[in-house]
Parts: sequence; structure tokens; C-alpha cells
Amino acid sequence: MRAGKLRHRIAFEAPGLVQDPETGEMLPGWAPVWERVPASVEPLSARDLIAAQAGQSEASGRMVIRYRAGVLPTMRIIHRGDVYNIQGQPMPDPVSGLEYLTILVAKGVNDG
Repeated sequence: MRAGKLRHRIAFEAPGLVQDPETGEMLPGWAPVWERVPASVEPLSARDLIAAQAGQSEASGRMVIRYRAGVLPTMRIIHRGDVYNIQGQPMPDPVSGLEYLTILVAKGVNDG
């Protein structure tokens, strides 16, 4: 994956406890995991969307990042203020499995 293709910046969030700034109480919410991760963000073409919907019911885009251990389907991604749910397990590259990850995403709010 050439670095020039990774021109977008995304943030990963995971469900967890976050502190209410007014009361100091710990409440369920979304905690930042990684910020400003270089990524390629692409909407799926009509053909890709049909193929993705065969296995993933709501896939609407694809994000590619350099390999990073710990990316889970329970996380969500923020890109330009929009919330994307991760659809299924991120897919490693087919050659080494350690160069990049392809993540299918669906746009929408995920519990907050």
C-alpha cells in the first residue's frame, strides 16, 4: 500500500466508560483508542456493494489502513465527523497479513 493512498485521517473509538465533565461520574460511552490514523476511505461501488451485501448486510464503504493489531468489530470509526460501524472482522492483506487491513464499514450512529 503506497503512502499517498492513505491521505485521509480517521479515529478509532471503543465502547467503555467515560467521565462526565460536570459530575465526574463514570458513564458508558465511547473512548478514543487511536486518533489521526492514515487511511484510504472509499465508498463501495454498486458492484462491490452487491457483493458485500451477500455477506455483510449494511456495508457502505471500505477503509484501508496500515496493519495494526487490536482492531475489533466492536469499535467504531470517526471520519470527518461521521460515525462508521465496523462490519465484520477486518481483513488482512493476502500476501503477508501484516502490511495492511481492509475494513468494511456502514455509516450510522453506534450508541452515541
